[in-house]
Amino acid sequence: MNKVQQQKQIVFIDDSGDPGFKLDKGSSAYFVIACVIFDDPLDAEETALVIKKFRRTLGWADYREFKFNKTKKDIVSSLLNEVATNKFRIRAISMDKSKIRSHELKNRQDSFYNYTIKEVLAKTQTLHHADIRLDGHSGRQYKQSAITYFRREINSRSKKISKVKFVDSRTNVLIQLADLVAGSILRTYQTDKSDSNTYIKILKPRIEDIWKFR
Repeated sequence: MNKVQQQKQIVFIDDSGDPGFKLDKGSSAYFVIACVIFDDPLDAEETALVIKKFRRTLGWADYREFKFNKTKKDIVSSLLNEVATNKFRIRAISMDKSKIRSHELKNRQDSFYNYTIKEVLAKTQTLHHADIRLDGHSGRQYKQSAITYFRREINSRSKKISKVKFVDSRTNVLIQLADLVAGSILRTYQTDKSDSNTYIKILKPRIEDIWKFR
């Protein structure tokens, strides 16, 4: 049994863009789900500590969040540089929504959101009994149905998922890191912005795969 199998993997997942399909009325053209994968819980603890210490250097309160769309971009760059040498893997999926044909996915945001997460996890062959942690901003009924969906769809052939847990991004800096990663990937499609490739270049050493669903 190798080291990846011996350790409890932890995967933090967040999104960027939106799951809506009103592309002519402001919905984002792309939707990104990013997974930040730790193959050892100790690596997760060490990365979280780096983020918390960085927040202290800014003079921020402990409850203040790092969010790609709300945090000054020089701070985003500095934080990503701080964690870029830590041990984690990034796997992500970017959905070109103009290519989606399914009526259900286009008309039910929860279904589209869950499907996108399922696709990226299903294509991650290196997951073994992983703890999945998602931003817990949704309601209780959605959470229960989502957990059932992920277990059924992803564990049907192999035991990739041990547990699915929704956590509060306000108190979980590794969910905040997943937000920054997802935002960095989505920014690469915003080619009209001068920083469209700034953040993805910093993260490059940690990126294992970004699957473009087109």
